[in-house]
Parts: sequence; structure tokens; C-alpha cells
Amino acid sequence: MMLLPVMLSACAAVDESKPITFTEDRGVSSQPFPKNYRTEVQSFLRTYLNNPVGVRDAVMAEPVERVIGGRQRYVACVRFSARESDGGYREPRERAIMFVDGRLDRIVENAAETCAGLAYAPFPELEKMTR
Repeated sequence: MMLLPVMLSACAAVDESKPITFTEDRGVSSQPFPKNYRTEVQSFLRTYLNNPVGVRDAVMAEPVERVIGGRQRYVACVRFSARESDGGYREPRERAIMFVDGRLDRIVENAAETCAGLAYAPFPELEKMTR
């Protein structure tokens, strides 16, 4: 009976050395190529953007392997101008989309360094998005 509080406190202990993630992180090697990356990026950006209608100048670089935070990841970079709430547009901004185990994991807003040197191609699907 006296051991019960000790056992329960061990379950409640927090390991702050591990990052919070939605996917199992398999480390630095053997990351699979994200097969449906264009569809996943488009679906994600449809929900991520306040107004997905009217995106301009959309281009995308095919996923490449990069070391991010000490881990090997596939990263696809996108650059586009989204319509602002006042109806205007800003200069196109670059964003990096990271994949873990072949699935979209997160977006990085300030991606100039991560996306440096990549070859972009038109991404017309992004410009045709609806709500």
C-alpha cells in the first residue's frame, strides 16, 4: 500500500529531454521519400492560410534531404504570395515543409537558409485553391 504513491509519482514524472512530436522519430537515417508531398502540402496550406483563395506566384522545390536539428529530414520548399485581409499582396515568402517518415510534419516560416540553392518549379495547384 505504501508503494502505490511512489509508483504513481513515477508515472507522472515528465521527461523534458524528449521533444513533443506526433510521429515516431526514427533518427538520422532511412527517412522515406514523401510520395504524395504536393497533395499534402496543398491540403495543409488550404487550412493553414487565413484565405487560401487568390494565392499568387506559387512555386515549389522537390523535397531534398537536409539535416534539421541534428536529424535527417526531407524538406520541400514553397514560395508564394497569399492574399492579405485588405485584399493586397506582399512579396512572396519562402516556407519549408518538413516531412517525418514520409508524412508532413510541420512548416517553418523563416526558411531562407533551409531552402537556399533549391530549384523551384511552378505550383499551379496552389494558385487554384478554394475554401
